[in-house]
Order: sequence, then C-alpha cells, then structure tokens
Amino acid sequence: MRPSLRTFAAVVAILLVPGPSSAADADLATRDPGEAYRATLESLGGEPIALPAALAQAFETSPVLGAARAQLAAAEGSARRERGAFDPTLFAEAHVAEADTPASSPFAGADVLATREEGGSAGARMTLPIGTEIEARLESSRLTTNSEFAAYSPEYSANGTVTLRQPLLQGFGIGTRGPLSRSENAVAAARAQFEDARLALEVDVTAAYWDLYAAERDLAVQRLLVERSAVFLNEASRKAEAGLVGPSEVATARVFSTEQRLAELDQEERLDILSDRLGVLIGQSPGDARWHPVSDPGSLEDVDSEDALVARALETNEALRAARANLDALRADASAARRNLLPSLDVIGTLGGNGLAGTGREISFGGDVTVIPDRGDRGESVDQVLQRDYPTWSVGLELELPLFLREGRGEADRASAEVKRAEDLVAELERDIRADVRARAREARNGSERLSLAREGLDASLEQVRIGQIEYANGRTTAFELVRLAADLASAQERHSSALVRTAKAAAELRRLAPPPTASTQGERE
Repeated sequence: MRPSLRTFAAVVAILLVPGPSSAADADLATRDPGEAYRATLESLGGEPIALPAALAQAFETSPVLGAARAQLAAAEGSARRERGAFDPTLFAEAHVAEADTPASSPFAGADVLATREEGGSAGARMTLPIGTEIEARLESSRLTTNSEFAAYSPEYSANGTVTLRQPLLQGFGIGTRGPLSRSENAVAAARAQFEDARLALEVDVTAAYWDLYAAERDLAVQRLLVERSAVFLNEASRKAEAGLVGPSEVATARVFSTEQRLAELDQEERLDILSDRLGVLIGQSPGDARWHPVSDPGSLEDVDSEDALVARALETNEALRAARANLDALRADASAARRNLLPSLDVIGTLGGNGLAGTGREISFGGDVTVIPDRGDRGESVDQVLQRDYPTWSVGLELELPLFLREGRGEADRASAEVKRAEDLVAELERDIRADVRARAREARNGSERLSLAREGLDASLEQVRIGQIEYANGRTTAFELVRLAADLASAQERHSSALVRTAKAAAELRRLAPPPTASTQGERE
C-alpha cells in the first residue's frame, strides 16, 4: 500500500465519532484538521533548504557537470592546438666546422688545406588556412683558409630565399583547414553538451525537490492519521463494551489502525530515500536530519502554443545543438577527406639573393702578384642579399600520384558514412524533441484546469464526508463506510497536491527542452 495523502481526509471522519473516551482524544477529535495537519508538518523538522540554494549547490558540486566542464576544456584545448598549426614559427641554427685536407692538386694553395667555417641560418615559416606554406630564410657563413689562392680570408657569404608552396589539389583549402574546422565544431558541441547537462541537472534537482515536498506532506498526514486511528480504535472499543456496536466495528478500527502504522513506516522510509536522493544531487548531506523543502511550487506560468515551443526547441535545444555541431564536425572531416583524395599538385616558387664580402689578400701566381681589395664584413654580404644585388628565383610544379588511391578513397568513404549516420541521429533527435515538447506543453497547459477540477472534486468529497458523519452519528451507516468516504476525500486531496507538483516538474522539463533564446543564440541566428 503506497502511503499518500489519501488518508488525510479519513481523519475528518474519525474525529467526529461522538463521545471520546479521554481529554486527549477529545482534543484530537475537536481540533481543526487543517491546523492539526500544519502542526504535524512543522513537527517533522529537518534541515531547511530552498530550491534556488539546492540548484546552486548542485551546479557547484555535480560530478556530471564537472565532467561536462572538463570535456569543454578539452575541446577548447584541441581547438587551440589546431589553430596553433597556423601560427608563424621562428627558427635558427648555428654551426662551426674545421677541416684539414691533404692537398691533391698544386692549385689547392697549401700542402695541407686548413679551413674553418662558422655559419648559421635564421628565418620564419607559417602555413595559411588555405594550405599555402611560406618560408623566409637567411643564411650566412664566415670561412677562413690557409690556401694561397683564396681571394678572401675571412670570406663572408650570405643568401636569402622566400619559398612559397601552394597546393592546387590535395591539401588546398578545407584539405588543410579540416582539422581546425572539426575542432571548432567540437567546441560548439561540447559547450552545448555542458549547457544541456546543466539543464538536465536542474530538472533532476527540481523533480527531486518537489517529490520530497510532496512526500513530506504525505508523512505529515500519515502521522496525523495514526493519531486519529487510535482515537477511532479507543472509541470503537468503548462502544463495544457498552453494547452500542458489535465486534466487527472494533475489528475494523483495529485493522485500520494497524494499516496506518505500517503505512507510516513505509512513508517515512520513502521520505528518507527522497531526502538522500536530493542530497546526492546537491553533493551535501544534512547529517542525521532530513532535508526540509521551504520553497512552494508557486503560481502557474503561461505556456506558449505547442507550435511556438517546438519551433523554439528546434532552435535552442542544447542537446540538438550539440548533435548538429557534431554533424558539422563530421562534415568538415568528410570535406577534407574528399579534397585530400585528389593527387598532390603543388606550385613551388622561390625569390632570393646572394651576397659576398671579405678581407682581400695578395695572390701570387706565376710570379704575378694580384691584390684583392676588401669587400666589407658579414653585414655587407647580408645587405647584398636584402637589396637583391645578386637576385635569384625559381618556379616549378611538384606532382605526387598514389596508385589506386585506396587510402584516400577509404577515408572519404568512412567520413561520408559517419556523416550519414550523424544526419539520421539528428533527425531522430528532432522527432523525439517534437514529441516531448508537445507532451510537456500539454501537461503544463492543463495544469490550471487540472488543479481546478481537483479542487472541485475535493469540495465534493468534503460534502460527502460531512453527510456521512451525520449519518454515522445517527446510526444510519457503518464505520467502514465512513472510512471509505474519508479515503475518497484523501484521494481528491492527493490529486490536488499531485497536480501542483506535476505541473512544476513539467515547467522545469520545458525549460530544458525549449530554453529561451540567449544573447549568443540570437547572435548565431542573425
């Protein structure tokens, strides 16, 4: 037997059995049921908590939300890494080399040719998102030698080049930018998944909070009923001793009292379970006490039309946005795979210059002495390169054609199949969202009417109980019938409470399924 508010109204009938056997029973019998209910509810105690505080605590401590936050950070790190592939890179290199070489020719200029070269290079390179590779390099060296025929020692040489490689087929455009496009869409998907996880947590906490809200009131009513059932049993026993009622009336009262005590235990266990569940969701325990909800469901909000909510959900639903972003990421992969299926055909061009400087020497050859004038130092050779006094250039094509193209075709087929699968998943999710939004919208919209009808049923049940009490007092009905009427009244009260909580849950679920547009989503739409 599920403990509920059904039993609350039964108390009304029990209290009106005439002639209580003690002052305490008289007090229970004559006390206003509403006041008695509120006093019992307050006696339950517990650690008070408001719904906004519970949500804030859950957002701070939830492992699920923390995992979604970490996933977003990982996606942002991956996107940063992919963007870094297009950042300029500086490079530099330096070296020193010495060599002693036995002369193999009279023109070597020495019996043992000794050379020392000190040099290095520096520059920058970068890749553009369209696949263009650019490198600027400057090389310079200083050479000293003992050769009698060397015109300069030390000799300074330099050369500089700007090299450009532009893919025309494979690697062009999306072929190079594909990984970055995928990572950017992955960030959008992770951000939407994080927001959806936050909204899902809000729904779970809200549902647990209102379940606890209703269960606490159920327990209050059940404890009140246990007290009143004792009055019922005592009064039935007293009447039986006076010969006013038969043994069946006492048995009915005893069964009723036992059932209510068992129901109280069940209801208390249920309340503990719901309190623990709320504690798990918010990551905090109230200690030995239970959580005590202090917020009220409040008034019902107006609900937009189903078509308007569906349209908004298809635009702002975070789970759907995440699925679409994943689809865009897979489409970027597929586009890159199709582009890179083509052969590699690159245009390669260079533009540069040379430079030469050094300290001139006297060269003797065949009795003639030639004096080589100085041509400056290392800086002079570098200036010649930069001013392109001795220009160089080149241009060409480079073709690479893998036979059969099986690797590229396989990757393109795989990526296309992943896109098709993601498209079907997005379509399925859209259908589910449409159905869920319409169901929750009807549930929330019918909340006002549901509450109104529940109130009418409650009033009618109260009237039935009132008439039944009069008939019982006049001996025209039995205690069993009076309990049945009271149970009907309690059911009406339970429907009223359930309608209020159900509508609050539906409103929370609608906020997740069709969240209001934010500034970011409005910007994306524009």
